[in-house]
Amino acid sequence: MHEGAEVTGAPEAPEVTGGGDEGVGAPLPSAGEAASAGPLGVGTERTGEADVDRVVARLAEVDHLPTEEHPAVYEDVHRGLSDVLAALDSRPGPPAPAPEPVHDDRS
Repeated sequence: MHEGAEVTGAPEAPEVTGGGDEGVGAPLPSAGEAASAGPLGVGTERTGEADVDRVVARLAEVDHLPTEEHPAVYEDVHRGLSDVLAALDSRPGPPAPAPEPVHDDRS
């Protein structure tokens, strides 16, 4: 700041606008316009784990559902992935190695 400059309040906030190809200064879409937007087309990659791939495949459904129904799908996918992880914890694994015998080398 320059000497003698006076501050008289908060700076003016810039106008919030959309990004992408709409152009600089284009307003954000309204809630109705956003809800009617086309599919996002977000893909998923296969993991090689059939249970995980089956659960994650549900994410493709959100492109065909109204926005207000997306949280239910996300919650279901989260629950399904949590179940897959919990099942991994309950599987018997290889036996734990036997403890090494303790030798007292003090003579």
